[in-house]
Amino acid sequence: QVQLVESGGGSVQAGGSLRLSCAASISRQSSYCMGWFRQAPGKEREGVAVIGSDGGTSYADSVKGRFTISKDNAKNTLYLQMNSLKPEDTAMYYCAADLLRSAYCYFYAEVYGQWGQGTQVTVSS
Repeated sequence: QVQLVESGGGSVQAGGSLRLSCAASISRQSSYCMGWFRQAPGKEREGVAVIGSDGGTSYADSVKGRFTISKDNAKNTLYLQMNSLKPEDTAMYYCAADLLRSAYCYFYAEVYGQWGQGTQVTVSS
């Protein structure tokens, strides 16, 4: 059974930084598309950043230049470094895996079959 466990969320002031981690029990995590998604109250879940098996990354326009997705294959851990945080970044952040793809990773939450429980990020102005 696949398990994804997020950590690292918290409350920060605008302009601050947080680093999210996602520990994956997936064997060969490096072989799949992995991503970070977020969902704010009353809004749909949206893609934040995705990374493929080749290390290729894509970002939502709203976080480009501020967030960085990375992975440590040896530790089976996915990261999201978030800098220059804004109040509009406030949301529950989820780690997800698409076990059907290794590249050309999608931003659509619907294609990701494996999800963590989420970690809350709150940014105050």
